[in-house]
Amino acid sequence: MFDFFLPENEKKLKSSLKNILGIVPQNISLYKQAFRHNSAAKEIKEGIRDSNERLEYLGDSILNAIIADFLFQKFPYKDEGFLTKSRSKIVSRDHLNQLSRKIGLDKFIEQKQDPGLKNSSMHGDAFEALVGALYLDKGYKGASDFILNRIIRYHIDVEKILSTEIDFKSKIIEWAQREKRDVQFRVMEQNGDGSDKQFTIATIIDGEISGEALHYSKKKAEQRSAENACIKLGIN
Repeated sequence: MFDFFLPENEKKLKSSLKNILGIVPQNISLYKQAFRHNSAAKEIKEGIRDSNERLEYLGDSILNAIIADFLFQKFPYKDEGFLTKSRSKIVSRDHLNQLSRKIGLDKFIEQKQDPGLKNSSMHGDAFEALVGALYLDKGYKGASDFILNRIIRYHIDVEKILSTEIDFKSKIIEWAQREKRDVQFRVMEQNGDGSDKQFTIATIIDGEISGEALHYSKKKAEQRSAENACIKLGIN
């Protein structure tokens, strides 16, 4: 479609996205949907709303693949455990929320004014939905070029992120509170004496073990157990 025929608001969106993405978007309706929070979406079919949730789902998978490939190439001698943890830090919801605001996506999000959404993940969700829209509009290469050349190059300090410790215990407790799930951290086993004592800690969700870890420090065992549970449960 020629820009001449586009409504003024779509022309502005297209121009703004060109500056952010580094390329000219074609299917502008995809990008409009990418910024439509569920609170502002309309029902288009029974149980189906025209929100950004489907694009978010797609973008999450594409983003994870791009970051996985980036880390695989950048760290050729690191094992899969390091690569998985590193990817989790880069695509964490908190980090994506920050990135979304940093590149100005918050200006485009369509939502109902609700104080309860202030601390939600909608900014990070919109970032993932944008990646999904870009993938559908420009293919995997277009999405990859955006992440590598516009995001990682200018907005992500990879070394700093990887050196930052994440409080996984707090993260899974917050998740459990949101999802109304029961979470407990239980000492399953203690071995050794004095400075050689080791603790096996389990993260238990609704009575089932979701993560487990062994360490000389009880606090570190809890953190690693919570991290394993986050990975297993898909909590960013």
